[in-house]
Amino acid sequence: MATQTFDPAKAEAFADRLLGILNSGAIAIMISIGHRTGLFDKLATLPPATSQAIATAANLDERYVREWLAAMVTGQLLTYDPATQTYALPAEHGAFLTRAAGSDNIATFAQYLPQLASVEDQIVACFQQGGGVPYAQFARFHEIMAEDSGLTVVAALEDHILPLVPGLVADLERGIDVLDLGCGRGLALLKLASLFPHSRFTGLDFAAEAIAFAQAQVQQQGLANIHFAVQDAATLNAVNQYDLITTFDAIHDQARPDLVLANIARALRPTGTYLMQDIRAASDVAENLDHPIAPFLYTVSCLHCMTVSLAVGGMGLGTMWGEAKALELLGAAGFTSVEIKRLAHDLQNNFYLVRRD
Repeated sequence: MATQTFDPAKAEAFADRLLGILNSGAIAIMISIGHRTGLFDKLATLPPATSQAIATAANLDERYVREWLAAMVTGQLLTYDPATQTYALPAEHGAFLTRAAGSDNIATFAQYLPQLASVEDQIVACFQQGGGVPYAQFARFHEIMAEDSGLTVVAALEDHILPLVPGLVADLERGIDVLDLGCGRGLALLKLASLFPHSRFTGLDFAAEAIAFAQAQVQQQGLANIHFAVQDAATLNAVNQYDLITTFDAIHDQARPDLVLANIARALRPTGTYLMQDIRAASDVAENLDHPIAPFLYTVSCLHCMTVSLAVGGMGLGTMWGEAKALELLGAAGFTSVEIKRLAHDLQNNFYLVRRD
């Protein structure tokens, strides 16, 4: 048996990389805190300021703010002037850390990491015993997903996503029946209902908390052309009922995506369109080595998307189920026409334009 040689230089380089990973992981948690507390947004409006001035402006406790600032300075996200003991957020950094940055605000997505870490003990038990961690264990997931969706889906609907389907805008203006499965808090559907008052919209999700939020928004916005209900997509039994069915980042974490897709095919009218947004990736890990956020997405998969499916005896496709598996399941569901579209500004998603004929 061949013996491996030990390269001290490679070992030292790897140790340095691991230290960098530890630091980056810690900074990611602090970025999430900076987003949730509004510290990045406040810093973007202030001149260089002391920790007390920043804490006062943000209405936060100074001692915690000071420790957070130290992490941000040593992590090179903020600058610090020791002579005046003042901190500042460079404009170039604020362009990716503040709510004003819109979909470029990476701080929004940093929230996923502490949320996923909150179920680490349960995930370790799953490694040892199998099974999964149910949705109910993820306290803020729908809140974070809604904020994510607001930046990536809702903001892009009018100018980018709807034009992917030829003639869809005109159809919506005229009036059609639309279903969004796995709608979460319903932000995308609420936007569509406000844009197209002649169309009729239905949103279904199995999470009661998310649907309650959506229903409250319907009342608040006074929309008469939209209805939300609690329902598992796997139990949908509509036949030839909808002209457009959408799923936004929802299929891969279903317990039975095969049943859901078959239900969608049956519920769609013969001339209708199914628009499926899902993660852009290959089904084989070997083809994802150059994917810019593959480690993040596989982690999200292991600690959420895969495990919530396995928790109810599902298929556990995972976030990175990939194009090949998606095409396989769409074909098995009875769809004969599938076209994959991509948006120039969106590195994470594919948009599948799917029809029965």
